[in-house]
Amino acid sequence: MKKVSLFLTFSIIFYSCKKDLIIVEGCTDPVAVNWTASATYDNGSCLYDSNYVYQPTPYIINTPYGFPDMIIPPDNPLTTQGVELGEILFNDPILSADNSLSCAGCHMQNNSFTNTTQYSTGIDNIEGFRNASALINLGWNTSFNWDGSINTLEEQAFEPVTNPIEMHDTWANVESKLNNDTTYLNLFKKAFNINYIDSNHVVKAIAQYERTLISVNSKYDKWIRQETQLTPSELNGYVIFNSEKGDCFHCHGTEMFMDNLFHNNGLDSENFSDLGLFNITENPLDIAKFKTPTLRNIEFSAPYMHDGRFSTLEEVVEHYNSGGNYSSTVDPLMKKIGVGLQLTNSEKQDLINFLKALSDYDFINNNQ
Repeated sequence: MKKVSLFLTFSIIFYSCKKDLIIVEGCTDPVAVNWTASATYDNGSCLYDSNYVYQPTPYIINTPYGFPDMIIPPDNPLTTQGVELGEILFNDPILSADNSLSCAGCHMQNNSFTNTTQYSTGIDNIEGFRNASALINLGWNTSFNWDGSINTLEEQAFEPVTNPIEMHDTWANVESKLNNDTTYLNLFKKAFNINYIDSNHVVKAIAQYERTLISVNSKYDKWIRQETQLTPSELNGYVIFNSEKGDCFHCHGTEMFMDNLFHNNGLDSENFSDLGLFNITENPLDIAKFKTPTLRNIEFSAPYMHDGRFSTLEEVVEHYNSGGNYSSTVDPLMKKIGVGLQLTNSEKQDLINFLKALSDYDFINNNQ
């Protein structure tokens, strides 16, 4: 995440102040003409121009190659101040009832903003029932969660705070904690020009930050930009991926490596423990369909599938290579269901090597 020097300076002072090491007096109101960004204590010196209208700094998203333009809600435009506030909130356990669990607690950056365990555990040590989704290129998603139960990032950010198996808090309590924190009051003022923090603006800030989690600097991307070469094995994997031989491209064939659709990919044959999209639509044709995840950074985001049943890429490839399981709603794109891809060991390794070429080390190391 790119940081402006102004924010870095403020952040250093912010965290020092939290430790009672530094107090900087000045005008803390960004609407004032003499606002001091580094000030942590308002000394009453603010001056105002009645003709001045404060506007946060726009944050510009450059559309990556092969991606459509990101659709950003008109009521939540990206700003530098909003994105920076969202990142702080994402990493702050203040959103949970006992102040022990942050969003980053289940969505860890070095794992492509997902979890290393099959299911995440909330503050009450209650385990969830689905694998935490990786947070990659979310601004181009048209729905969220494995069952597509939520349509916007703003809506999605609401749910974990009050979910009893996640943060198990109330929004009234979260608002109270934030409004009693002068640092957050200043940050929300700068991001949204508001004097009282409410849940609506909390989720707006988090959504702004999540829209900037863009991964497009893998070896594959550099190859597309003619900055490097794929190995013979990776190239063969690329060919397998994009042909009927590998049968991957039907669902993962875009530059986003996902199609924003829902599929039953032959994990089980009837008697499903999780009905997936059917829980939302109640359409029998949607039983056991789940949202296609992106394959970008797939090397870092194990375990795999909605229930985290596969621990390795080798297991994932073998699922398809062996033919999977037939059921009444299995996707027609699974043309080799019950038969399998019949890849050789060498071809399976080539496919895995190509998938690893989708790894973006800058993304997981915050070198964007």
